[in-house]
Amino acid sequence: MKDVSQLLLPTPVKPVAAIFSADREKIALAARRFEEEVGRIDYVSPETAFDQTRYYEAEMGQPLMKRFFSVEKLMDPADLVEIKVWTVELESSHTLEGKRTFNVDPGYISAERLVLATGKNSTHRIYLGRGVWADLTLVYERGRFRTLPWTYPDYASEAVRRAMTDIRKKYLDQLREMRREEG
Repeated sequence: MKDVSQLLLPTPVKPVAAIFSADREKIALAARRFEEEVGRIDYVSPETAFDQTRYYEAEMGQPLMKRFFSVEKLMDPADLVEIKVWTVELESSHTLEGKRTFNVDPGYISAERLVLATGKNSTHRIYLGRGVWADLTLVYERGRFRTLPWTYPDYASEAVRRAMTDIRKKYLDQLREMRREEG
């Protein structure tokens, strides 16, 4: 007799967002709106220079600054699609002369990985729906986040991986507390 396959629901994940702009007030505005939509922010990284690429400078100006945020309320990983659709609409609603004033890259942290949502297909990305692909950005192995051949240079930095490790610790503490409450 063959084993019957069982479909299991995933463990909830921790929502995160990277927000960058040439205007600190725009980062704060986007963070407030993200908090209103997704949930209470429980982690804010130090500000870092976003200078690994010049791709966004023509649209948003320079110097670009970036911060990472996480949300206290855990979510189903499938909710990433709706969050990405919402962030695209948020960016579009805050344009100036047809140019975005900030960029919000949503994603999530699980025990094993950092996944970002993107609107761009690539060989390593998995389609989720509504024009959104999942980008496996970092994996957690042997006690630390490790990069992959396609990891964006800013996410490969030690500062960003440290921030993701801090967020992961918060996440694991939350999971332990949830399990304790469930008995």
